Amino acid sequence: MAYEITLMTTIAISILFALSLNFISGFCGQISLGHAAFLGTGAYTSALMTKASIPFLITLPVSALTAGILGFVIGLTSLRVRHDFLAITTMGAGFLFVGIIRQQDFFGGEIGISGIPATGLGRIGFMSLCLALAAAFALFSILIRGSWMGFVFSSIADNEDVTRILGINASAYKLIAFVIGTATAGVAGALYAHHFRFIGPDSFGFVESISVLAMVIVGGIGSVAGIVFSAALLSVMPLLFQFIDDYKLLLYSALLFAMMRFSPDGLAGLCVRTYRKLTGARA
Repeated sequence: MAYEITLMTTIAISILFALSLNFISGFCGQISLGHAAFLGTGAYTSALMTKASIPFLITLPVSALTAGILGFVIGLTSLRVRHDFLAITTMGAGFLFVGIIRQQDFFGGEIGISGIPATGLGRIGFMSLCLALAAAFALFSILIRGSWMGFVFSSIADNEDVTRILGINASAYKLIAFVIGTATAGVAGALYAHHFRFIGPDSFGFVESISVLAMVIVGGIGSVAGIVFSAALLSVMPLLFQFIDDYKLLLYSALLFAMMRFSPDGLAGLCVRTYRKLTGARA
């Protein structure tokens, strides 16, 4: 039973983390290659606070706030860059985060932080919290996608220049998407820290950023249901098949290549096309 609880908790955290990137890249078309830095921000914030005897339920919103503030700063400095330049900027922010963590004894340096206190919720209670937060943000994403804000996000992703011509403050909406996505990643980071009870610089490096990007692309950029499925699948595979963990980056790179070549809209688009072929439905 303990293994199943651990597995479900890991899946829920991965889903929440993947959906946070989807809010930025899938909804608003902003490419982020350093998203693991916001996961790490939330993780280190919650770990340090709980080790200072601050209750977990207080550190959770603080972790979201800290990651959101960092996202606001990086998003604000990245408003003038797009596409490849934005990807390079966010990747640089990710490397900078890991470099700072490695050099500061306050964050545990290379050794990291171990012995992170338990949440006090119990295994089942903590798993339920992770599942509830993942489900809540998935529902929130669906509601936003069908709202006026979601239409603005889609417009920015399709053609930002036309969006500005229509009189919409595209910069403000891009910043809103970035802050919501990074704050949610901070929550996922806090859950991550208390789930594994140990964090280190390697947990939030470039490989982790590529891993979550693979979940988004494989599931289908912008598709909430597709990303929930892909995040669950890709997070559980290294746990079920231990040998895959050593080749995780190679596997994710191969999946990214295959999806971009054969199904750019991910598993969600593939399922829709297959359904239409089988039923004869029109596009």
